[in-house]
Amino acid sequence: MVTVDRRTLLKAGVTATAAGALGMTTTGTAAAAVPTPTIHPTSEWGARPASGAIVVENHRPTYIVVHHTVDPGNNTDYSLAHALQISRDIQNFHMDTRGWIDTGQQFTNSRGGYVTEGRHRSLEILRGGTQHVQGANVGNHNSECIGIENEGLYSTVDVTTALWNSLVGLVAYIAHQYSITPEFIKGHRDFNSTECCGQVLYDRLPELRTAVGRVLGVSVARTEAEWPLLKPGATGKKVQLAQQFLRSSGFDVPTDGVFGKSTTDAVAALSARAGLEQDTCTAAKAADETGFLGADVWPLIVPADRSTAAWRADLSRT
Repeated sequence: MVTVDRRTLLKAGVTATAAGALGMTTTGTAAAAVPTPTIHPTSEWGARPASGAIVVENHRPTYIVVHHTVDPGNNTDYSLAHALQISRDIQNFHMDTRGWIDTGQQFTNSRGGYVTEGRHRSLEILRGGTQHVQGANVGNHNSECIGIENEGLYSTVDVTTALWNSLVGLVAYIAHQYSITPEFIKGHRDFNSTECCGQVLYDRLPELRTAVGRVLGVSVARTEAEWPLLKPGATGKKVQLAQQFLRSSGFDVPTDGVFGKSTTDAVAALSARAGLEQDTCTAAKAADETGFLGADVWPLIVPADRSTAAWRADLSRT
């Protein structure tokens, strides 16, 4: 159960009844002061104008989503000038290669700890605290997510201290502005079949939730298990279960527990048939994730006799 100050709830327009529904309890203690981070706006890094209308959702986001950029990689230039340059590079890639109207994510966090505004108007709307700019960084969930791209590749190495500290500060500020409790801090892979935000950074999300909760002055409830991510080359019981489910869905795959070509092809075909979005953040620039089996594929293949929460819990123990 998360504990928040009653005055904070009233400021956010949340009643005691609504707070209970959200899993929060009120206390009489003063809410923690949340510092406002320095965020360099699009005007500072020379962003191109958006090629289409910026959509502003008339509600708060539900989730704060953590990404890694992959490319640029783990650069050792920690300067502000470099942070502004990667913002330009990401926007160019998203607009010129992906065909998006603007940068996909709302904010970008550099390895030097500098935060920039990504999609136009994200900072302005965040300061209002009641709406959010729709991005293009989480396939099929952009109306409910606000995304942060973290410069680097974090599949096998850790983030810099500066990046971590700025990430905690930025996420805490966003959470405060939108009355989002730490349990709703997620990784990109919690929505789409992607490596993002890298295994090392993903494994630190519980630590991030705790750190943000500390800044907010709230305790952090235990989060539910998430869908596991399986990639070509994986082996084991989870792969074997996925193959059994795929066979039940009409795909001719072995049940040997080896994520080989036929299994990869089956997952790719299923994803295409279901219209699942691919290449939904900067991380996809450097890696082909076609055939990955993750959060948006599992619900298509698991038997319908149990809830998704039950399946996630069971798979986490497999």
